[in-house]
Parts: sequence; structure tokens; C-alpha cells
Amino acid sequence: MTLLRRLVCLVALISMAALPARAFETSATHAWVYDMTTNTVLLDKNGDMAVPPASMSKLMTVEMLFEALQDGRVQMDTTFGVSAKAVSFTAQGGSTMYLQQGDRPTVQELIQGMIVNSGNDACTVVAEGLEGSEEEFARKMTERAKTLGLQNSTFANSSGWPDPGQRMSMKDLGMLSVHIITTYPDLYPVFAQTDYNYKDRSPANANNRNPLLKLNIGADGLKTGHTEEAGYGMVGSVKQGDRRIVFAFNGLTSDKDRAQEAERIANWAFRQFALKTVVKAGAEIAQADVFMGSAKSVGLVSAKDLQLLIPAGAANDVSADVVYTGPIKAPIAKGAKLADLVIHLPDLPDQHVDLLAATDIGPAGFAERVMVAFTQLRTRYGI
Repeated sequence: MTLLRRLVCLVALISMAALPARAFETSATHAWVYDMTTNTVLLDKNGDMAVPPASMSKLMTVEMLFEALQDGRVQMDTTFGVSAKAVSFTAQGGSTMYLQQGDRPTVQELIQGMIVNSGNDACTVVAEGLEGSEEEFARKMTERAKTLGLQNSTFANSSGWPDPGQRMSMKDLGMLSVHIITTYPDLYPVFAQTDYNYKDRSPANANNRNPLLKLNIGADGLKTGHTEEAGYGMVGSVKQGDRRIVFAFNGLTSDKDRAQEAERIANWAFRQFALKTVVKAGAEIAQADVFMGSAKSVGLVSAKDLQLLIPAGAANDVSADVVYTGPIKAPIAKGAKLADLVIHLPDLPDQHVDLLAATDIGPAGFAERVMVAFTQLRTRYGI
């Protein structure tokens, strides 16, 4: 049978600040906030809804180029031609790195043009350079999104230019950001670059639009976006100490509101949650009953330290259950998974930890087996 044991001692491992965490009220229409260190979703407001992503969808174009670099299909000094379509974005008023026909920008220059300048022209050059046409590139973007687990993302172009087929959810944008940060650590620092001016063509428009980079709060990416349909949005990442958060939101009414909301989200995520080690590797959490074993119980331990985010002032509201099907029949090998530790946190998802056998438990001796058999017969038949 499945057994559940409530642990109150776990709470004693956690010391907290005095002020309670409060639910965060964002003015964004869609938002998703994630703590990478503990894999915890801190906020989800319509996070799965597919919406116009504007220039934030350039992250997928960047990912496609990063993947091509990682695979060796291109190098940093590989050059691409610039088509009339790419150049047309300058006249249309979209973000640009001011490419001209006849230019041969390198992959390294295009990365900076896409990330720092948010260049629609740079994205088009990359799309045409990698797949021959932007239409084919957009199809490959949608395929790639599915392989990355992005369930609410479809693409019609490489730049985020308004199109009914260009959709992403805030959760997908956040997950894509996590993927980029973890998969391409050598390339990711470009997102923190504050300016880039290709061939000195537009010093007035060379600044990175990320409003957090200048605040000295640990921000190092990722991308802003704006269209009339999408409003003002942002995908951001901030690292402070041992923690890194990623967030995505949209639907703000001005770039000023966007900057203020991004800072509010970062402050809330770091100030209203504390990172605590609640389980130590090898420390006995509980014991499970053993059937027909050389011992009546076996210790349960975690294979690794477990760090969790605890809402400020909520130590007394944390509880944990040990769940297993028992009694567990011997023999039991040390390190075998026997139980599940479920930690309940206020206003956050439950956390699950595998609990393993702390020691080997051999089978019961002959006398013990006979006694167990006799006891079962007496219980069943009234002997």
C-alpha cells in the first residue's frame, strides 16, 4: 500500500526574513518569470497564450545561427550577401543595422546587428544566407521550436515583423532564453553588449534597447520588442549571486513602462524569495518500513543537496510528505529509489525529490521468515 508521512522537521532547516512574500501584480497582459537556479516558475500570467512577439522572436533567429555555428556549418568570419529585401527595412522604418546592397557582413557582425541593434535587415540576411529564402527559414524556425519543446510558437519571418503567422507565448520565449543561456555560454555574452555601430553608419541608433543593462543589477540579456499589436515587451535575464532569473512579458503601453516593469519584476524575484538548502545529500530524511528484511526499516536519503526558493516569511507554511509503496520487500540495494519527497511551498509548485535507500538491507534470516509466515497464516485463517 502507498504510505504518506508528513515531515515537520524539514521546516526547522529553513530560516527566513520577517516580511511575507506578496503575489506580484504585473500590468503586462502576458508574463512568465522563472528562476533558473531552482527550476521554479515564480509567475505565470497567461504565459501559455500565443501572441505577437514582435522583435523578441529574433531570439529564435539568433538560436538558429548559434546552432549553425556550433555545428560548424558557418564560422564567425563567414560572410553573407545583402538582398534588396533586407535593405528595404531601413525605408520601412523598422529596426536596422543599416546594411546596404553590396555589403558582405560576417556572421560575427550579423550577430551583433540582430542582438544589439535589433536589425530586421540582419535577420533577413541570416535567413537567406542559411536557407536561401526567408520563407524556408521561417518554416525551419517553426520546426526547430517544436524540437525545443516550444508548443505555442510559429513563425512567418525571421525578424518579428507583424504577421498573423508570427506567434509565441511568453513561456516559450522564456524557455528559449534558458536554452540559449545554457547551450551557448561562449556566445551569450553578446546580449550584454551595450552598443554596436556597423561601419560607423548610425551612431545615434547603435545602443542596445535593453533598459536593465545600465542599472548594474546583474542584467545581461536578452531582447526587447514593440509593435502596435503586441505593445511593448521584453525578455530579460538577471544574475545575482547564485541565482539567475529569466522573464518575459508584453502588452505595456510605452518604453518607459516597459523599463519600469522589467526592474520591478527583477526586484521582486530577488527580494521576495530566498535560496535555501533544505535537504543535504546523504542526510537521512525518514525511514521506510521493510518486509522480510534483515532490518525492520531502511533510511531514506537524497543523492544531492536540494536548494529551494522559499517565499519571504513563509517558513511556517512549508511542509513535506514522504510517499512510498510499502512495506518494501527485501532485499534492498543501497542507492535504490524507494520514495518520493514532496515539498509544499506557499504560492509555488510542489517540489519532488527522489529518496534512495541509505544502506543495503538483506533478506530476513530463516527464523524471521518462519515467524512472518506463521503470523500471516494466523491472521488470514485464524490459526
